[in-house]
Amino acid sequence: MMRKLIISTLALSVALTGCADMSATQRGTATGAGIGAGLGAIIGATTAGGGGGRAATGAAIGGIAGAVAGNIWSNKMEQQKQQMEQATQGTGVQVSQTADNRLKLDIPSDISFDTNRADIRPNFRVILDKFATSLIENPSTRITIIGHTDNTGNDAINNPLSLARASHTRDYLTARGVAVARFNVDGRGSHEPITTNDTSAGRAQNRRVEIFVAEPQQ
Repeated sequence: MMRKLIISTLALSVALTGCADMSATQRGTATGAGIGAGLGAIIGATTAGGGGGRAATGAAIGGIAGAVAGNIWSNKMEQQKQQMEQATQGTGVQVSQTADNRLKLDIPSDISFDTNRADIRPNFRVILDKFATSLIENPSTRITIIGHTDNTGNDAINNPLSLARASHTRDYLTARGVAVARFNVDGRGSHEPITTNDTSAGRAQNRRVEIFVAEPQQ
């Protein structure tokens, strides 16, 4: 019985997130709720004194928590995505919506930073100026900036360099009026390549800054 309930809960969470007539906002909330419900059911059923009733209670609580914790894809987020697509057209910057409803800017280092440096290049400033404007117009969003390098050199060089690039990007945006409390920054060094480091073209793709913008579900 308990196993059937957990499976049914998880199946429902998948069904909810796949409804074709949902708006992007509704789908984002349902995704969070579905995942939360599934985890809640498992936790409720496997803790002391568990069983079907406890699993159901866990699913309900987990669903509420998941909906609260999820991100939404509002009209403002879609507008911001379109604005950044226009602002970065032809630059090599990739703008996308992630599976967890975040706006992602994938910025290659050949337009953002010189080799082994964290100073922002002039052509990157133009993009960041427009990005800062869109962030100020959407004050409820939260921004995560992650720096990456290729595998040339060692961690003692790459880790602080990747963090410095993320931090300099944040500092540029805060200098243009975006509140510093909205940011999280991290440097991953060479540990998260997106392609091979065996070629110069591959290394160029791995040297990048990723910016994520999320509008948390209230």
